[in-house]
Amino acid sequence: MNKAIKHAAAALLTAILATQASAQVQVSQPWVRATVAQQKATGAFFQLTSKTDARLIEVRSSVAGVAEVHEMAMDGSVMKMRAVPSLALPAGKTIELKPGGYHVMLMDLKAPIKAGDSVPLTLVFEGADKKRESVEIKAEARQLGSPAAPTMAH
Repeated sequence: MNKAIKHAAAALLTAILATQASAQVQVSQPWVRATVAQQKATGAFFQLTSKTDARLIEVRSSVAGVAEVHEMAMDGSVMKMRAVPSLALPAGKTIELKPGGYHVMLMDLKAPIKAGDSVPLTLVFEGADKKRESVEIKAEARQLGSPAAPTMAH
């Protein structure tokens, strides 16, 4: 086997292994709520399914100065929202980030987000082995009142 073929085979194997490694967490049905003039924050929503126990530990987006995972929960009769340091992803279980529950807050928006825009998000996951993986996704912006993304059966 000549040297060029060996290098090509090694590059192909590296690409296959990288693809397999990046497939530890599946992201489905991403969307972002479109904004109105002067609005400086919005939510991003999607479903996450991890092959192994993992955590969502960070979110970044070029459209926002700040991106955080938030939880909405009832405190007595008051709905409260708070940032969470991470979101557990038990192996094989689909975790849905949705309005009224866990979601990503995009704050200090750099410009309005219009319906139909494609919003880039970088999701950073950490496995039980402490290895980190970044996943780049695009979420479609939808108008307030638009039907939410269809949900998957759990």
